[in-house]
Amino acid sequence: MDRKLVLADGKEFYGKAFGSTKEVISEVVFNTSCVGYQEILSDPSYTDQMICMTYPLIGNYGIIDEDYESKIFGPKAMIVKEYNDKPSNFRYTKTLNEVMEENDVVGLTHVDTRYITRTIRDEGAMLGIICDSDVPTAEALAKIKAYQTVHDQISKVSCKKRWYSRCANPRFNVVAIDCGIKYNIIRDLNRNGCNVTIVPYDTTAEDILALKPDGIFLSNGPGDPQDVMNVAKVIKQLQGVKPIFGICLGHQLIALANGFETYKLKFGHRGANHPVINVLTGKIEITSQNHSYAVKEKNDPRVKITHYNLLDNTVEGLEIPEDCCFSVQYHPESAAGPEDSKYLFKKFISYMEQFKEKDNA
Repeated sequence: MDRKLVLADGKEFYGKAFGSTKEVISEVVFNTSCVGYQEILSDPSYTDQMICMTYPLIGNYGIIDEDYESKIFGPKAMIVKEYNDKPSNFRYTKTLNEVMEENDVVGLTHVDTRYITRTIRDEGAMLGIICDSDVPTAEALAKIKAYQTVHDQISKVSCKKRWYSRCANPRFNVVAIDCGIKYNIIRDLNRNGCNVTIVPYDTTAEDILALKPDGIFLSNGPGDPQDVMNVAKVIKQLQGVKPIFGICLGHQLIALANGFETYKLKFGHRGANHPVINVLTGKIEITSQNHSYAVKEKNDPRVKITHYNLLDNTVEGLEIPEDCCFSVQYHPESAAGPEDSKYLFKKFISYMEQFKEKDNA
């Protein structure tokens, strides 16, 4: 079936359909990862976005039941150069096309993804529409112009009631505030001896403390962090009372809770090879990232800036040592190296140990 992508600047890209064939309008962004399309498809942080994959061959290892990051299929569409519907992988259970059809995610293949990526890189992330190829350009652009940007993504992806992920021989109890949490984060907390209680994003500080946590985790999630300032207020109430660790959106919310500002990047950071320098150690970490917003730097004697992105010098890590509160913009649970970023989970464990020792003193 012939379809096309029309960008808000009027550029058109003709291709073929896979997955769902409905008409969709959303922000178009790109991801530079060579693998991981299943994790991208099931990452709630991509809610209400179209993902243009820069790697040219997508679908070649299929979909594996154990590798989902959530039960939510965030993106509205996936745009690829060449879709492969004959996976070569002994673990695969479904094709990417089958899963996208089942979950109503639109696919577009046989388009020039390099040109789309260059357009977004040069002009910034913009709205686009995927529609039938015979839809007039003027009509497509009118639909884009009439589209109302949504601001309720986190309420859509957050759990509706609390749930639990327990481990053998637990040492700590962690409450995770779910703004679109990924399973790999929970798995890493479990591996480090933490029972995890996942709660909705609008849970109050009083209800969180009633669960008697040893630490608080703030998850990743979609959209503008300023849309959920209520979560930043809860962080402010909990900061210094319990150790706090935030990832991605959690990093931005910790920043907002401490008087920093956030802003939208021109085209965001999405990929698995972003270099970040840890200023505390001088080491460069190769990181996985997925976000549209960043933290604006400012001087605050209480707050240490611990990491910077080497591509654009944006703030990638914060720490408030006196409160045992810290965060990173990237995804340590998705690190390129096997243990490169796992030290952050160990740091969280160390902070919880410190609090326990104080309580027992």
